[in-house]
Amino acid sequence: MTRHDPLRFRTIWISDVHFGTRACKAEFLLDFLEHARCERLYLVGDMIDFWNLKSGWYWPASHSKTLQKIMEMAARGTEVIYVPGNHDELFRDYTGSVFGGVQIAPQVIHETADGRRFLVIHGDEFDSIVKHSKWLAVLGSGMYDFLLQANRWVNLVRRRLGLSYWSLAAYLKHKVKNAVNYISNFEQALAREARRHRVDGVVCGHIHKAALEYVGDVLYVNDGDWVESCTSLVERHDGSLAVLHWADERCWLFEESGVHAEAPTMGEAA
Repeated sequence: MTRHDPLRFRTIWISDVHFGTRACKAEFLLDFLEHARCERLYLVGDMIDFWNLKSGWYWPASHSKTLQKIMEMAARGTEVIYVPGNHDELFRDYTGSVFGGVQIAPQVIHETADGRRFLVIHGDEFDSIVKHSKWLAVLGSGMYDFLLQANRWVNLVRRRLGLSYWSLAAYLKHKVKNAVNYISNFEQALAREARRHRVDGVVCGHIHKAALEYVGDVLYVNDGDWVESCTSLVERHDGSLAVLHWADERCWLFEESGVHAEAPTMGEAA
């Protein structure tokens, strides 16, 4: 592999990018999309964070460049399907429409190369807090953004001490008992929805926790996010699925090939 050899996949899923927030790691996503090729790209919700933009405009050049890259992929023949989430729910009013080659759909059934069928859905519809107490969801989103900002300072100190990246938000989310129960309930709800559709599995986003695991007889897959983990779901041409952690994966790929490649730099301060 050389610096210019693309990673080739049949399908890529990304979600929870949250363009319009300081937490968005647009540079890392752009770096990934510049190295990857696929036949189909799913945008599984919360691409643009209109909740945050309502409280104050934040839109650096890196966010525009990454969106332009996605539009460029659509123009060059990649099938791009956008399944809106709760932070970009206004696009749900345009389901069935096509903008710049990007199809908008409330949910999609995807069939893998090996014949398995997956429901592709953002997942907020099965979040009881978002569904019944939107004000609480907005408050929680604000607290989460605060943790992400704090996380930047924590990792600035860790880098100066020679320590690896560590997510404060993820640590608290996965250690607090109520958060663990919330994630488990969410997974169970999505598995039930997949059974209702009589499919083999479900691909979703929303909770910012990448996963590829069976919940009973259903393969539950969450493609993660691009504010904490920089993860995506990929389908290889044989139909196999994998969660790709880009910040780690790109280093391994280039080390294996003997090519030096620096990590993308974050253009905006915390």
